[in-house]
Amino acid sequence: MRTGRSAVVTGRTIVALASIAVIGLSGYAWGLVNQAQSHLTTDNVIVHHAPPAAEATVQHQDGQDMNFLLVGIDSRTDVHGNPLPPDVLASLHAGPDDGYLDTDTLIVVHVPGNGGKASAISIPRDSYVDIAGGYGKHKINSAYQIGMNNHGGSRTEGRRTLIQTVENFTGVSIDHYAEINLYGFDLISQALGGVPVCLNHAVDDSEYSGAVFPAGPQTLSGVQALQFVRQRHGLENGDIDRERRQQAFLASAVHQLLSVGTLTSPSKLNGIITAVQNSVVLDQDWDLLQFAQQVQGISGGDITFDTIPIVNITYWTPADGDAVEVDPSQVKEFVAAKFGDAVTPGTSATTSATTPQTGKQADTGTRKSPIVADTTGSTSEPSITAGGVTCVN
Repeated sequence: MRTGRSAVVTGRTIVALASIAVIGLSGYAWGLVNQAQSHLTTDNVIVHHAPPAAEATVQHQDGQDMNFLLVGIDSRTDVHGNPLPPDVLASLHAGPDDGYLDTDTLIVVHVPGNGGKASAISIPRDSYVDIAGGYGKHKINSAYQIGMNNHGGSRTEGRRTLIQTVENFTGVSIDHYAEINLYGFDLISQALGGVPVCLNHAVDDSEYSGAVFPAGPQTLSGVQALQFVRQRHGLENGDIDRERRQQAFLASAVHQLLSVGTLTSPSKLNGIITAVQNSVVLDQDWDLLQFAQQVQGISGGDITFDTIPIVNITYWTPADGDAVEVDPSQVKEFVAAKFGDAVTPGTSATTSATTPQTGKQADTGTRKSPIVADTTGSTSEPSITAGGVTCVN
């Protein structure tokens, strides 16, 4: 697995989109939505293919449900293609730029059209999947780069390859796309005035992510916030534990974002707008005003965060080294149960977890029992919500 440049950006991605929603909730800020819409970078990336070939495909209810893909990318430029200043890269602990674009964060979010709870499901970046376009099996975070390389360096085609890969893997159609780079996390977390987090244990990962934090509640912003969501060394289950930490961070960030202090602060709202404009790429058909209206229920904590079922967190592959083994059928069933009205026949509705398997093993083609998405090693941990601060490892 790659380490130096693996800047995990789950928190900043959903916070950026929630930021857009929040600025549509106050009278003062409504005009800023139009400002954001007119100055955002967009791309024509949504191609409506036939529905994914899966028995667990989730259909839209009343034509109003929305599925969107949130992507965190470790680009060393802003959305306009301008290189980030060296001092900014150094402060982000981003590592050297080797010209490779990893999508280190992938979250599929389902917003029901009937006013029900939204659901966000994380896909670990090293999940070993079929890459759309006939490129074979690789880690899912390489889909963007593979599609781009095979289409003359086109980022549009890279994004389309990633979207179709996620659609095929999860069994749901993606309606909208949001991508955010490294710099956005720093800007947005500072604009919020920090994000409250809580650790069960003190951590010292100064050699890799730079994360050095005491146990207990604390508020993080800027570089410290990035270090918190980047850390995987020293965590019992590595990337899988990091997924749980990312979810807790972004849930707290959404809660913070929707607080009265944020909604009534012109300086915070303007800071969020600036951050979004410099770090976010959306699909060209996303209507932000409509989105703001649709997700207002998040303010009550009506969104849950889970991770797809995992079979093996140290699965050896011949070309890509260690990866995360997943069973596509189990993933589709899990997503259908979370996003749909009822559990798909033959699947369990539980969201508890077991301890991930370790050790390398060959792909025998047999169906294995999954590690279901709570990823804490506990059998009783609930899904994370945006209703407060969740303590994590």
